[in-house]
Amino acid sequence: MVVVMSPDATDEDVAAVVARVEGVGGEAFVSKGVVRTIIGLVGDIESFHHLNLRTLSGVADVHRISDPYKLVSRQHHPDRSTVWVGAPGRQVPIGPDSFTFLAGPCAVETPEQTLAAAQMAKGAGATILRGGAYKPRTSPYAFQGLGVRGLEILADVGRATGLPVVTEIVDARDVAVVAEHADMLQIGTRNMANFGLLQAVGEAGKPVLLKRGMTATIEEWLMAAEYIAQRGNLDVVLCERGIRTFEPATRNTLDLSAVPVVQATSHLPVIVDPSHAAGRKDLVVPLSRAAIAVGADGIIVDVHPEPETALCDGPQALLGNDLRELAQAVRRLPPAVGRVDAAELTRTA
Repeated sequence: MVVVMSPDATDEDVAAVVARVEGVGGEAFVSKGVVRTIIGLVGDIESFHHLNLRTLSGVADVHRISDPYKLVSRQHHPDRSTVWVGAPGRQVPIGPDSFTFLAGPCAVETPEQTLAAAQMAKGAGATILRGGAYKPRTSPYAFQGLGVRGLEILADVGRATGLPVVTEIVDARDVAVVAEHADMLQIGTRNMANFGLLQAVGEAGKPVLLKRGMTATIEEWLMAAEYIAQRGNLDVVLCERGIRTFEPATRNTLDLSAVPVVQATSHLPVIVDPSHAAGRKDLVVPLSRAAIAVGADGIIVDVHPEPETALCDGPQALLGNDLRELAQAVRRLPPAVGRVDAAELTRTA
């Protein structure tokens, strides 16, 4: 069961609902979004029915939810959500009214490389900078990222270019330091089922970008998002990045059908990562076009000033003509499906 609070509900109103639920042995998980607060109830449904929660101050509605993911379902939240990324003064939307382009280097290597990649991304129309300071790699001998130094570089470059920053977190112990430097926390495919990490980022007070696990079903993906929401954070953006199948021609099989399926099921925004799906730069632009056509709320793409020397995923990074072609697609195609550039809706001081 889910209690939807009205936009003007006070903290005291929320506390009153929680107290009443806990008074009958139930649990109440409070999740705050941009517009409203939602309280997920766990316990005896029949006991909750007798509480007359609709009569309490600040309560807009009460829903019985059949989906296993209660807080991220559209059953109680029929309108799709917009997540705002960035500090007050410059916040970029990701949601159903706009198309958001996120780009940057897969890994932060040096201040010069990161700044060059960020300038390339911004010049192509990106409004959010991505970059990895912590890199979970299949091989323990591969480049694992610069850690805190990488976070510092990324934050400096974000300030220099005016772009909010999203970066991956791989260990719950690093949540505080990553949240200090980044505007959005990314959970990568290898950690989608790391439930302790999901709960930790849910409590961090920053928007979260949640990539689909490489073998995850859509329900498992949404249940991972529920872990974050249950810890008080509804500002979650889902990212389809391809799933592992029998087909070896591409690194992963990009499941574009997941975009409309999830949008019909969940109110959370859904973006697409064509770079990590393909693993090849020649496929990034056509897959990006397809993502726009299918209704994705944005794309996240790798760019690098010197892909041939990149320490991580150089073969999929764009520059030159490929990046110009992508910039053209990002500029021309979203209006054909009723979207505007996120830059037009960006909140500025």
